[in-house]
Amino acid sequence: MSSRILPEFELLMPQSVPEAVEILAKYKDQAAVMAGGTDLLVLMKAGVKVPYVVGLSEVSGLDYLIYDPVEGLRIGAMATLAQIVDNENVKKNYPALWQSACVNGTPQTRNRATVVGNILRASPAGDCCAAVLALGGTVVLQGTAGKREVNIDNFWTGYRQTARQPFEFAVEYKITAKGGQSAFKRMTRADQDLSKLNAAVSLNMAGNVCQGARLAMGCVAPTLVRMKKAEEIIKGKEITEAVLKDVEAAVKADVTPIDDVRSSAWYRKEVAGVLLKRTIEKALA
Repeated sequence: MSSRILPEFELLMPQSVPEAVEILAKYKDQAAVMAGGTDLLVLMKAGVKVPYVVGLSEVSGLDYLIYDPVEGLRIGAMATLAQIVDNENVKKNYPALWQSACVNGTPQTRNRATVVGNILRASPAGDCCAAVLALGGTVVLQGTAGKREVNIDNFWTGYRQTARQPFEFAVEYKITAKGGQSAFKRMTRADQDLSKLNAAVSLNMAGNVCQGARLAMGCVAPTLVRMKKAEEIIKGKEITEAVLKDVEAAVKADVTPIDDVRSSAWYRKEVAGVLLKRTIEKALA
């Protein structure tokens, strides 16, 4: 954590969802929404200035984690990563999400950080983001006109940019499909560091044949991306070593990573296909 002093701001603590919406409608892009605060406070200490911070911790009923075998999984805006780690239904039915939460930060940050907040952070290195992109689903946004749902495929519009409007806040993330076989893997410089490369997969298997797949990668583009060419390669096929080699080659040709403090573009491009291949193998196992 940075030792810098936070810039001045006004903290607003709504007591209900309608009050939060009313505040955001008034201040729009002058206000930042804070759930766990593990990302926002770091950004503010690094120099990001916002006149108003809208904290959600006193809005009751947003910390839910609801699983239904038919309807799927609903994660409220204040549900923490620790809740994901402790939930047996998530571990069994959505292993990619569970695995990503287990390695996300420290136990202290997992007790504060939220899944929805991780999605809203819109970082291409987001571990939970990779998992939810592989699993699919929607982000539910609440504004003065009511609720609307945005497919996770369309939610990240650019680096740290989302489809959320300034007068809205995300009330939940929903996975409506059944979990299937999924997995998550990442590469880091140190165990608790941000990922320098991550991958998540969700496979719809019929015996040994893959009927469909969602393959997601982070740290290879300005946003999290699906590897759609690789998805087409394994669709309708038995996933053999030869097929996985084709996936590896397709991913290497498809990614456009950059150099940064955690890794080089060359290294990321060289190993991206290998990491995705191993993530598929992990899901199958």
